[in-house]
Amino acid sequence: MLNILLQAAGQSPLGGFLPLVLLLLVMYFFFFRPQMKRQKEERKFREEALQKGMKIVTNSGIHGKILEINEDTLVIESENSRLRLDRTAISKELSAMYLPKEEKKEKDKK
Repeated sequence: MLNILLQAAGQSPLGGFLPLVLLLLVMYFFFFRPQMKRQKEERKFREEALQKGMKIVTNSGIHGKILEINEDTLVIESENSRLRLDRTAISKELSAMYLPKEEKKEKDKK
């Protein structure tokens, strides 16, 4: 397959661009497309899934629990301090695999 591509590249002036086009396609499907999908999921999470009492992680790595949700901001509690954050600062929900054992048991009971 590679030999055919190299021969085609040598025979026509447009064939020299074929490896570049293939490289761009590979980069799109393995790098850009998954990143865009991840960003879309994060945006959807921020806009629709945030709820009071949910444990979250911010983009800067702060773990906290949502106490109050407003239109553009929310208040979280972390280590007995309250922080007011913009919705865009929220990265993801704190999944059960990161919770301490006691909190896992409480979550399973619910």
